[in-house]
Amino acid sequence: MSIDQTEEPAAERVAEPVTEPRPGWAAIRPLLLRLHFYAGVFIGPFLLVAAVTGLAYVWAPQVEQSVYDHELHVPAAAGTIPLDQQAAAAKALVPDGTLTGVRPGPTPTDSTQVIFNRPGLEPSFHWTVFVDPHTGGVLGQLETYGSGQAMPLRGWIDVLHRSLHLGDFGRLYSELAASWLWVVVLAGLALWFGRHRRKRTSAASPRAKVLSWHGRTGLVLAIGLLFLSATGLTWSQYAGNSITELRTQLDWTTPSVTSTVPASTGPDIGFDGAREATLAAGLTGPVEVRPPAAPGKAYVVAQMGRSWPVQADSMAVDPATGKITDTLRFADYNLAAKLSTWGIDAHMGFLFGIWNQIVLTLLAVALIAVIGWGYRMWWLRRPTRGEARLGRPPLRGTWRKIPGRVLAPVLVVVAVVGYYLPLFGLSLLGFLIVDGLLEARRRKVAA
Repeated sequence: MSIDQTEEPAAERVAEPVTEPRPGWAAIRPLLLRLHFYAGVFIGPFLLVAAVTGLAYVWAPQVEQSVYDHELHVPAAAGTIPLDQQAAAAKALVPDGTLTGVRPGPTPTDSTQVIFNRPGLEPSFHWTVFVDPHTGGVLGQLETYGSGQAMPLRGWIDVLHRSLHLGDFGRLYSELAASWLWVVVLAGLALWFGRHRRKRTSAASPRAKVLSWHGRTGLVLAIGLLFLSATGLTWSQYAGNSITELRTQLDWTTPSVTSTVPASTGPDIGFDGAREATLAAGLTGPVEVRPPAAPGKAYVVAQMGRSWPVQADSMAVDPATGKITDTLRFADYNLAAKLSTWGIDAHMGFLFGIWNQIVLTLLAVALIAVIGWGYRMWWLRRPTRGEARLGRPPLRGTWRKIPGRVLAPVLVVVAVVGYYLPLFGLSLLGFLIVDGLLEARRRKVAA
């Protein structure tokens, strides 16, 4: 979020000997300033990449509707071909695939998507055949991504945003950004409100103007950035596993409909029978009909609506009798599961439609500006205006001036957070080691 917050007096620019602990804000402020400065410098490039790629992703749904118009849309017509017939036409083109779901078009001008698992596909990728529901003709077949059935363009942008197309190694960039973003935001807020305790610098100086833009914009962005940090961590590689483990221990996991059915005989009702049974039971909107995964399993029909109010109900249907054997309503989700669903959908720009996309766009653009102003302040802080040298960082050793009664609980909290956010903990430890070595070198040279 930022690099620096205030113009430091000349006395603070020179290393000081260790003094007695200072009380209150005077003791904490220098440490927050140093943390905010280095964290901002460190994650600034990662946040910049995340903001730019996220901005591209936000509007990808509209772009893909145009780019893949031939596969996604059909002329309106009366009557539709049975889902089983459409699925059979798709299956004939993918003999090596395992059919995992059929998504009827939500409107008469939308194609039916028949989804397969296929050998050689990366995790979370699918092979989808697009069928005209009015004629049964195949419109095309493409690789799609995720539960949202992202088309190739949006899927490519999604992976770029998440891992830079570098696999699990690339996911470290986004996790580092999400792990540190909330730290930078909270430290920045504390420094901004703490400025009122100190004499402000001249508003006429270039750096003071940049500081004002940087701080005020960061203040407005704070809640949105904290939200993006929290939701981003939920599907990160290492922190995401920790969060999943914690949710499991607290029984906060997202529930699923029970698909096991009693043994029964009779002809398979097919996709059409399963959809008709759930329609009669009130399961409306865009849905995916999933075939039985094995003998003794049911058809599962799940709503796919991701806008507010969220449509995430699902039903299990006995393939022999057509009876609904289990129903799961989104209203029955535990609070943690609801918050997770809402948070992820809002992070991706789906929850509130176009307004969600606009808010995310403003957040991304403003974050890019805040990062630029932060680096600008660092540049204006350089020792000699005519030399291409970097600005001075805040003073080392500030933690020694914090009273033990304050420092001890802070260290405990940092240790706990570092356990659940391992990239944050390891990167912080690495910084402390490097910083300590540099301080030892400085003292050796000074001696």
